This record gives sequence, C-alpha cells and structure tokens, in this order.
Amino acid sequence: MDEAQNLLLKRPVTVKVIVTSRWKEEVQQQLQNQTNQLDGQIEQLSMQGERAIADIQKQALTPLSSEAQQQIDSITRQVNQKKSELLDKKNQLLQQLQQIQLLELEQEVAQGQMESFFNLKQGDNIVTKLNVEIVVRDGIVQEIRGEI
Repeated sequence: MDEAQNLLLKRPVTVKVIVTSRWKEEVQQQLQNQTNQLDGQIEQLSMQGERAIADIQKQALTPLSSEAQQQIDSITRQVNQKKSELLDKKNQLLQQLQQIQLLELEQEVAQGQMESFFNLKQGDNIVTKLNVEIVVRDGIVQEIRGEI
C-alpha cells in the first residue's frame, strides 16, 4: 500500500471548561433565564386552557352536554400533560443549577462536544487520534489534548 495514502475522517472533540466564578455566574444566569421562560410558558398554557374551556361553556347549553364536557375534559388532560412536561424540564434545570453551585473553582467539567476532521494513514493509532479534548477558561482555549 502506498504510504502517501491517507483518509480524512470526522471525530468528536470533547470540550471541557475550567470552572471559574465568571463561568458559574454565566451558566447560572442562562439556567435561570430558561427556568423563567418555562414559568412563562406554564402560565400562558394555563390561560389558554382556561379561555378554551370558558368558550366551550359559553357556547354550550346549561347543563353542559356530554359532548361539551368531553371537550372540556380533553382540554384539561392536554393542558395538564403539557404542564407536567414543562415542570419536568424546569426540575431538570433546577437540578443542573444546584449541580453548578456545587462545582469547585478550577475543576474541569465536560461542557459538550464539537467535531473536527483528521487524517488517518496506515500505521496510525486510531485510538489516540480519536481521543482529543479542548480545555477552555472563560472562553479562551487553554489546552488542546491529544493528537491533532
């Protein structure tokens, strides 16, 4: 096989951050903003459900027909199911917020992944070529670990 042959492949690159007080504040603010957005969605959902039920009640005869009651029950179920999903997301965010608060300064934490391309040729160790990390402090790359 010709030694000049190589293959261009894509690999995942782990992005790690060094925990700083600035990073913690930024992440906590992002999580708090997301939590507030979910609270707004839950409130909006409740109001939409109440309006829909009120509209059915206005249009329906008194006492409510079974069809009108079924519509109301269906809306209530849908609203409660969506509220439950949003509350689950909110609880996950609150758990993440709590975990962030417990992190120690200067600790390295995996924050996500990116992708990069690399050349692979005969005789290369694919394991070391695939094991690449970027370490970041307050947005600045501090270190690239592994074979580029």
